[in-house]
Amino acid sequence: MYARFTHAIVLLVIILGALGSACNPEESEDLPNILWITSEDNSAYYLGSYGNSFSTTPNLDKFAEEGFLYTRAYATSPVCNPARNSIITGVYAASNGNENMNSNFPTSDVIRTYAEVLREAGYYSTNNSKTAYCSSSISGDIWDESSAKAHYLNRPEGTPFFAVFNLFSSHESSNQRFTETVNLRHSPDNVDIAPYHPETPVIRHDWAQYYDRIEDMDTEVGMLLNELEDNGLAENTIVFYYSDHGGVLPRSKRFCNETGTKVPLIIRIPEKYKHLYPASHPGMKVDRLVNFTDLAPTLYSMLELPIPDYIQGSAFLGSQKTADPDYTVMTRQRMDERFDNVRAVRDKKYRYIRNYMPHRIAMQHVDYLFIQPSAQSWQQAFETGMTNEIQSRPFLNKPMEELYDTENDYWEVNNLVNDPAYADELDKMRKRLDVWRMQIRDGGVIPETEYKSLAGDRSLYDYLRSHECPFEELIVASDLSILGGPENLGTFIDYLNHDNSAMRYWGATGLLLLEEEAQPAIEELVSASLDEAGAVASIAAEALYGLGEREKATKAYSRIFEDTIQFELIDRYFALGSIDALGDVDNDLINVVKKLANELEEKMARRPQRGGIPRNSNEGEEDLRAADTLSTTLGKISTAFGQGIGLQDGVMPDPYYAFGLPYDLRIARYLLQKWASI
Repeated sequence: MYARFTHAIVLLVIILGALGSACNPEESEDLPNILWITSEDNSAYYLGSYGNSFSTTPNLDKFAEEGFLYTRAYATSPVCNPARNSIITGVYAASNGNENMNSNFPTSDVIRTYAEVLREAGYYSTNNSKTAYCSSSISGDIWDESSAKAHYLNRPEGTPFFAVFNLFSSHESSNQRFTETVNLRHSPDNVDIAPYHPETPVIRHDWAQYYDRIEDMDTEVGMLLNELEDNGLAENTIVFYYSDHGGVLPRSKRFCNETGTKVPLIIRIPEKYKHLYPASHPGMKVDRLVNFTDLAPTLYSMLELPIPDYIQGSAFLGSQKTADPDYTVMTRQRMDERFDNVRAVRDKKYRYIRNYMPHRIAMQHVDYLFIQPSAQSWQQAFETGMTNEIQSRPFLNKPMEELYDTENDYWEVNNLVNDPAYADELDKMRKRLDVWRMQIRDGGVIPETEYKSLAGDRSLYDYLRSHECPFEELIVASDLSILGGPENLGTFIDYLNHDNSAMRYWGATGLLLLEEEAQPAIEELVSASLDEAGAVASIAAEALYGLGEREKATKAYSRIFEDTIQFELIDRYFALGSIDALGDVDNDLINVVKKLANELEEKMARRPQRGGIPRNSNEGEEDLRAADTLSTTLGKISTAFGQGIGLQDGVMPDPYYAFGLPYDLRIARYLLQKWASI
């Protein structure tokens, strides 16, 4: 409390002094306006300014000539919500405890968002309009306005603005719409596809179609830039363009590879603020490694605001700019209904990946991912034997570690981890990840199923820093579980007896990965399958099933589904993901899943249907504001679903994704459908 009070006093002094003139139109001209244009789901790969001659992005190509193009910018997570959590806080979502997609856990009170800080510094701050901060304690209330009508034109006279416009035109959903080949502007016959994708007409179509979506996004960027110019604000406004992560064809978004994490970042700085230039003149490229935790401290540095101690990123512009980092890190855990746990390190040449759930295939069936026809086509090609070794890998268990010479292997298909010639690089990258995990207190050491039982009402960030958390032990246990061997069997058994459920989870994981060499631990695994922690019980059951103890494993899974007092929704879909990984299953286990599915379907049928009193046609009407009449972009660009220039491109699948479907029922339906087709 004292620290936050002191920080507030310091900030108040700065506001009243250096920035207090924001209310005076003449003096506030020295404060730059800041415009952030964010696109959804597109890798840097798809832009002409990043070297793609097949792409049609004239507005962003021109913008790059006027600004500074960062050649090595990375998302901290390969999916929107946790990436945005890192952006808004300057702290890794993995450290905040907000890393799992659509999580609903709080962010620590210690941590403030940049929107709040900028408002206190005198900025009119707006967001149009996506929030999705992966946190129960961060909402749209941090902004002066966050809506599809938010706009800098509505600011009070003489007030500098910070405005975000988020474009959905390149979002994954845009490529779920199907456009007939004859109507595509980019030819499927001429498009280059990734080597891990099989040659099918559907996959070629989706690649070409996404280039159309990128062209739509580029047009909308041009509209926003023209609007800024038309209002006479370009010479006083620093403009950032970036995407929220990579994507969007299968094995990009959601994956800690180059395709999922490398993003475009282009910054245009007017000449009057040339003291902020990262290079001698506009049009130049900057090869500094940048990630999303760097954006908040860079804002503070540009505006001469203090950078709080909790910030985990580094400023790359302004008076507090730091030395160029040697590497950056990106992470992922659960994506919608499917659990995974991946950490990756990227320097200017190599990418190192450590898979903490190598017993899960990379291309787990995430329903939303598999709406894309290309994902379905790829899976069908694999199941019918039409994929080569590289194209088959994502449907097989992952290696514990991966190392790629990404500068020479953009698609990251040549794993060098077992090549003696790269032993030194491997060792260096391993150590970098180890250091980072300790420095930021990596929340990946705790399965999401255990957040509530261990942290209670606190944020995971606070729990990880408390005396109750055996953090150093968890780091050791998590690494040993995937990198250890039969000689560690006794240690894994000891972990099963630990008071901390996350430690027990890593013990069960270590035994699962030993496979047949875990036979001496069957008795301990049977006990663990009755654990009060759902993830521990599920992983123990999975190990038992593989060791031939199918009856005991089936009883353990059934207990998780039936005991709705001890176990929650998240425990059930974790267990269903475990069952999916078993491969060949017997009728007893199939019947357990059928029973669960029937109960869940009945529960869904009893849900009250949405209804209510029709709204009065005048209800909610507001007085017209400046942007309502002056803006040339509001309602015309894709900052909200249902609008934008590419809205009529293609037809959505019918039926479409059922957003309200609980994750346990979602996986249960998938499993029964899969088993019925065998």
